[in-house]
Amino acid sequence: MSPISEPRIDFYILESATASGWLNFVCRLTEKAYGTVEAIYAHTGSAEVAQQLDEMLWTFRQGSFVPHEILSAEPPRAPVRIGTAEHQLEAGNLLINLTGAAPAFAKQFDRIAEVVDADPARRAAGRNLFRQYREMGLEPVTHNI
Repeated sequence: MSPISEPRIDFYILESATASGWLNFVCRLTEKAYGTVEAIYAHTGSAEVAQQLDEMLWTFRQGSFVPHEILSAEPPRAPVRIGTAEHQLEAGNLLINLTGAAPAFAKQFDRIAEVVDADPARRAAGRNLFRQYREMGLEPVTHNI
């Protein structure tokens, strides 16, 4: 599933600085992509964030249904996968990167979404990520939310 051309990278810049607001936006983005994107992968930096996202995808909006799973040693079955460095998906259609660093496999996705909120640490990581992608020869697009 590697892209034919370079991946498109979208940075979504949020005004709020709450962890729940950050993950809520990730859920909305995932819901919007589900049904139009074949393979969605949310790459998290820890099992704790993976678990929080898993729970929020079930409850963030009444009436919403986004079939998803946390990756394990078993083959993935759901169209939306959540992973960590231990269990990850290294190619697909949409990578939602929640780690604060550009994964080595990022170019194996058609699209990459970076969500940056107003938390000072995540803003600094977002700026660094933007530079990393440019150094990789990619040109990110910024969306102020």
